[in-house]
Amino acid sequence: MATHSSYSVSGPGERDSGEGSGEGSHPLCPPRVSVSEARAVQAKMAGLLGDGKLFEGPVATIAAGDVAYARHGDRVWAAVVLYQMSDLSLIEFALAEAGTSFPYVPGLLSFREGPVLLKAFSLLRSMPDVALFDGQGTAHPRGLGLASHMGLCLGLPTVGCAKSRLVGEHAPVGMGRGAFSWLMLNGQKVGAAVRTRAGVKPVYVSAGHRMSQERAIQLVLATSTRYRLPEPLRQAHLLASRCRDSEE
Repeated sequence: MATHSSYSVSGPGERDSGEGSGEGSHPLCPPRVSVSEARAVQAKMAGLLGDGKLFEGPVATIAAGDVAYARHGDRVWAAVVLYQMSDLSLIEFALAEAGTSFPYVPGLLSFREGPVLLKAFSLLRSMPDVALFDGQGTAHPRGLGLASHMGLCLGLPTVGCAKSRLVGEHAPVGMGRGAFSWLMLNGQKVGAAVRTRAGVKPVYVSAGHRMSQERAIQLVLATSTRYRLPEPLRQAHLLASRCRDSEE
């Protein structure tokens, strides 16, 4: 299947003037807020996650988004890939570049990465049924990690798949592919440590928006082939990094 690509560039907090203009700026993900304001936005938004009915339909297409940071300076590159779920073939991808003035603060990555990811999503010709993000969903101190935040902004069912644990505790995970252990926080199931490859470190999967924890695990396993990360997420990471490297 032929693929389509789009590219967008803007400065810190700026809007595009071309196709998809302004889509990177969203009232639920303001580009310029203080750390305390960002935490307040998250606390308020976390209450919105239960408003949407859980997604139970078939998944024909799945997207993944990731970013790469400049080695020096405040530039950030986002890549979003759209895949056919049936055979994990690439349909299209979109790239965006922007500046970021928000500092690195654990638990607040959506305010640093969200605006440029939304910009990249706005350039897709077709929106996916589900989107994956390299970050947390509900496995977050305020219940609103990157995947949950982006799901609310995009109006899409989302899944968080992180390489490291941010909150919670879990029992040991079996060594076989597909083994998992629930991630618990204050007596609540907020995600799971999931083994996507036998003998390889687990990833941390959590529901984002309109997604059950069980289906989030199923989707991560269904899109994980030869590597630890789901293939769409791995390709989004590689694409964002290549874009960054070609311009630095």
